[in-house]
Amino acid sequence: MKRKSVLLLAILLPVQIIGINLLSGHSSFVEEYYSNGLYPVISKIMRFSLGFVPFSLGDFLYALLVILLIVWIKRRFSQKFRSPRLWIPDALASLSIIYFCFHLFWGFNYYRLPLHESLEIEKDYTTEKLIKLTETLIERSNQIHSELAENDSSKVDYEYTKKELFEITLDGYEHIEKEFPELTYPAPALKRSLYSLPLTYMGFNGYLNPLTNEAQVNTIIVKYKIPTTASHEVGHQLGFAKENEANFIACLVTMNHPNKKFRYSGYTFALSYCLSELYRRDQAKADELIATMNVGILENYREVDAFWKQHTNPFEPVFKATYNRYLIVNNQADGMKSYSYVVALLVNYFDDTRNAL
Repeated sequence: MKRKSVLLLAILLPVQIIGINLLSGHSSFVEEYYSNGLYPVISKIMRFSLGFVPFSLGDFLYALLVILLIVWIKRRFSQKFRSPRLWIPDALASLSIIYFCFHLFWGFNYYRLPLHESLEIEKDYTTEKLIKLTETLIERSNQIHSELAENDSSKVDYEYTKKELFEITLDGYEHIEKEFPELTYPAPALKRSLYSLPLTYMGFNGYLNPLTNEAQVNTIIVKYKIPTTASHEVGHQLGFAKENEANFIACLVTMNHPNKKFRYSGYTFALSYCLSELYRRDQAKADELIATMNVGILENYREVDAFWKQHTNPFEPVFKATYNRYLIVNNQADGMKSYSYVVALLVNYFDDTRNAL
């Protein structure tokens, strides 16, 4: 009976893969019945169940899975890979269970409607619109910076503890939920990753554990980046699986935050994306606009760059390439390049007179 169950699970793996590929072409169905139907229920149950735990259970789960994998590989070598009719179905059955849980608990969100369709805005934009938004973001960023920093040349410091930064992050979602009910965030499960040091050397600010629905933040990073990183990971929890869309949600939440330093992080985060895209399109214009920025904003940018340069290592490109492949497999055809889509969301969302800055 046990072997029959194992074989059935093993057979279900390719069936699931085919089913996911078929479902990926029906984003409206996924949006209505999963992302706005089943998933919010699953997500709330998991957060209510695990949110009160002060540490990340998901990190321990990953450690357990890695240990089991190492033991399994060691056993296969010790047995010289004998009895493949037994261990191959066992391996496929295990993968089948993980694959099923990944998609049921969170992964189907990769196949929901693109955010620009949900927001009813355009996907494409002109360089002129990009310049207009960039100028507005510089004006707002300069203004907030002048209110927070000692002088135009000083970076903005974040005196909060990392626990306080997490708590203030939740205030941002509570503040915006009346205007955006889909961003309502009950039963928070926002946690410090136990793997912050490895994440740093891998080049990542944080991640969402899809098997436990816990939002993990790398708390070794510069404090200036934690407001947008934490808001980004909560965006993932709320069902915005794609990186670019979670970045847009992070901008939206922090730019509207009641806390001025969080607004500063949000405006300068959005500005960094727009400047990068403008630099690619029109370098001379980008340089011209950068010259109008308070030097202190550039100091905050340099602080972040210096942090990542300190942790550069030969293995980081491997991790980035692996993650890039993960994005491609999960309905983000351009991989990490798809992050630039956040600029299209920003430009077209704020170009709408209803949302004008």
